[in-house]
Amino acid sequence: MGILIRLVITAVSLWISTLVIDGIHLSAATTLGKVGTLLAVAVIFGIINAVLRPIVKTIGCGLYVLTLGLIALIVNGLLFLLVSWIAGQASLPFHVDNFWPSAVLGALLVGIVSWLLNMLVPDGGDD
Repeated sequence: MGILIRLVITAVSLWISTLVIDGIHLSAATTLGKVGTLLAVAVIFGIINAVLRPIVKTIGCGLYVLTLGLIALIVNGLLFLLVSWIAGQASLPFHVDNFWPSAVLGALLVGIVSWLLNMLVPDGGDD
């Protein structure tokens, strides 16, 4: 159940990013199409973050230390562009126009909104 809640939270975060940032587009015609697209993109986003992010952090550990973690903004933007590209390959109507500012700000906004919404959802270990 927790995975589904996190998936919905990520989908809501992606939806908010499409509303706030001009370079991120969700072009589904119907509300049901938009919800389905957001859920599918949230799944892609979760898989990319679960698989690639640890690999990139391990390989680029020196850059993270050297830049005091600011390289994470670039990495997150590139991963967000990768999500957009994969969504395009899957014929999903979700598109990020460019790296700066759309992908970087979109990844930052999705991360912040997801973090805030996840704080509202109790963990199973809080009992």
